[in-house]
Amino acid sequence: MKIGFLITARLKSSRLPLKVIMDLGGKTTIERLIDRIKEIQDISDIVLCTSTHPQDKPLVDIAKNNDIYYFCGDEVDVLKRLYDAGRFFGLDYFIGITADNPLISIYYSDRIVDEIKMGSYDFVEVEGLPLGSATYGMSMKALETICEIKEVVDTEIWGSLIRRPDIFSIKKLHTSRTLCRPELRFTLDYIEDYELIRTIYTEVPFESVLNLVDVIDYLDKNPDIAKINQKCIQLEIAEDVQQKIDEYFSNNKDKILKIKEAIYASN
Repeated sequence: MKIGFLITARLKSSRLPLKVIMDLGGKTTIERLIDRIKEIQDISDIVLCTSTHPQDKPLVDIAKNNDIYYFCGDEVDVLKRLYDAGRFFGLDYFIGITADNPLISIYYSDRIVDEIKMGSYDFVEVEGLPLGSATYGMSMKALETICEIKEVVDTEIWGSLIRRPDIFSIKKLHTSRTLCRPELRFTLDYIEDYELIRTIYTEVPFESVLNLVDVIDYLDKNPDIAKINQKCIQLEIAEDVQQKIDEYFSNNKDKILKIKEAIYASN
């Protein structure tokens, strides 16, 4: 079984331009993420999945400079880009995250890998971590199934396509009390998010990678810092798009299951 780590990244953000290459204590956001991913056990390949657009060339250079692989794929369809990358590198499963999350949980990423190795799940996710700290695990066959049936092309927000327990086998890991802090934001969407994470990288001591427990402890002791980005609103899937997805799955369940069965039966 080959398990890789796929990072989705582009430089087209409008709310916080060039956020994945902004500086965090002497390294870019995405380099801080790469450092954490390198601590995860039993990962075969780390792949930065970006687009063929010339604007994203700096991300290719970052991948080369940090000794990880890169894949240039579809500019718009994130799921297709992930699928094409996974196929190219011969993955059976992958752990995934977007590049604007420099404080992922290494421990729970290891847990996801363990669950993949022990079980036969299509999708493994973690509940309760700060926003931006939770990676996810997915089988390539589940991703292929989604790519075959999806009705929405702009798939940056695609969680509702896989969170279908009547279609896919899903495992949810629940966070320990220490790290169960879903009210905290460790993702980069707004300048306030950057101010918070930049402060963390400046004020919390660490050697190679930050310890999430130390980060949370620091914020608990400095509540004014924790409030910097508390008014930031997380982008959610549009209600009409969600309704369209729900109706499609409801009206085509038998068809979807047949497509899945054929894909899972193939080599």
